[in-house]
Amino acid sequence: MAQVVEHLAELTGFRDRDILDVSLVAALRDLLQPISVAIYRCVGPPGQQRWLMRARLGHGDAVATADPLGSDLDSLPALAAHAARFACVLSQRPLLLPPSAGQPALARFPLTTEHEVVGVLEIENTGPLPDDQQRTVCAMLRIYCNFQGLLDYSERDTLTGLLNRKTFDENFMRLARVVPPDTPTAGASVALPARRIGVDGGPWLGVVDIDHFKKVNDNHGHLIGDEVLLLLARLMRSSFRFHDHLYRFGGEEFVVLLRCAGPVDAATAFERLRGNVEGFGFPRVGCITVSVGFTEVRPGDTPSSAFERADKAVYHAKQNGRNRVSDHAVLVAKGLLAEESRDSDVELF
Repeated sequence: MAQVVEHLAELTGFRDRDILDVSLVAALRDLLQPISVAIYRCVGPPGQQRWLMRARLGHGDAVATADPLGSDLDSLPALAAHAARFACVLSQRPLLLPPSAGQPALARFPLTTEHEVVGVLEIENTGPLPDDQQRTVCAMLRIYCNFQGLLDYSERDTLTGLLNRKTFDENFMRLARVVPPDTPTAGASVALPARRIGVDGGPWLGVVDIDHFKKVNDNHGHLIGDEVLLLLARLMRSSFRFHDHLYRFGGEEFVVLLRCAGPVDAATAFERLRGNVEGFGFPRVGCITVSVGFTEVRPGDTPSSAFERADKAVYHAKQNGRNRVSDHAVLVAKGLLAEESRDSDVELF
């Protein structure tokens, strides 16, 4: 019992979802002593979803393995490529397969939130999972689901489901951190694979603002305005990659944190959103457009300094026709914006 309580304390001791998944896998590995325990999440837009391995621990492993969060979606296996795992998602019930032809027994449990199944917990074992161990897994998953719900409540915008402003600073510093190759990541009792700047390049920040949103509320009412915000959030999810960070800062202002190889790729990503929004028919409203300003996150940047540059770029876009994407660095190079020099990161008042 003490071991179970200790694992529960560790499971609910972190707000980082990466560590939460690793903690769950580590707890079940220690409690059940199976061949391996793994979490697979369904990622990507509807119709194109793939399996992302979030954490896997074998019996003798000291460190959990996982697919990189920046994995290209097409490089991951499609849901249908693992039929039994996919069946667990569709049925929303545990699926237990006995050992056969030299293969281990497999027990799969759906990972659920308050609204949907988001993945599968997979346990390899030498034999069928006993009833008492099945109950242990189900109990741990209920706690895991409840804790995920608490994180969602505190970290997500209640209207759109996007991340809220409170989580921005922490995520910004984590994304902006450059981890040298072969540097271990500190954290839970089982370490996570270190995040590195790889093929995706460095971090970029974009500010997205709905053009003439006040007119939507004035002409159609706030309920229709809320529907526009919901639909825009949906368009943002389909326009960016599954591992990009999407925020609603309040009102009609949204923020995107992503990794790109350079300014051309960043501009392409934000232009894709702009075009998708312009081409979408919003019920009762018709055409809605957005203005976007973006900037590369520089070494030594704070969340406020990077946001300020992107905000200036989006303001310039709004002052010069709206429905456009503006790169802060390009505007500075053309002399359309002034680059503010900083003698120190600390301001004295």
